[in-house]
Amino acid sequence: MASWAPESAEETGLRELERRAGRPLSDRDIDRLAAMGVLDRTATPDVFRLDGGLLRLGVELLDVPIAHETILASRTVLLEHARSAAQELTRLFRDEVWGPYRERESGADHVAAMKSLSAHMQPMVVQALVTAFQRSLRTELRAAFGTGGEAPGARPG
Repeated sequence: MASWAPESAEETGLRELERRAGRPLSDRDIDRLAAMGVLDRTATPDVFRLDGGLLRLGVELLDVPIAHETILASRTVLLEHARSAAQELTRLFRDEVWGPYRERESGADHVAAMKSLSAHMQPMVVQALVTAFQRSLRTELRAAFGTGGEAPGARPG
């Protein structure tokens, strides 16, 4: 979710792509997956550079009754805000953790210590970000659609 762009892309053929997707994929489906950053076409027909971590999400989005342009606009919003949050959190880490640590410690292994701390903190920061987003989204949905947070036209079960 951080980038929606392949970081560890792998090459795969159409048959393997469809097997992993769990369904046949039309040219339109492949175009949409490419537009979402799930895969890229290569010079070889029916061979793709695939971000396997995004495939499930991309395939699910193929069936969502929302205009493709809206999905791409949502992607842009998420990318911009995720990048902004990452930049601000990095600034805080640098100014409030890294700087004071370097001033206080005299050892030469500062970088290794900060990499270790960062690796330890990353899962907690991701969970905090997800939780904050879920709470914010729930609040916005309630404000937009009523106290239950249900979408327009939804009926209580």
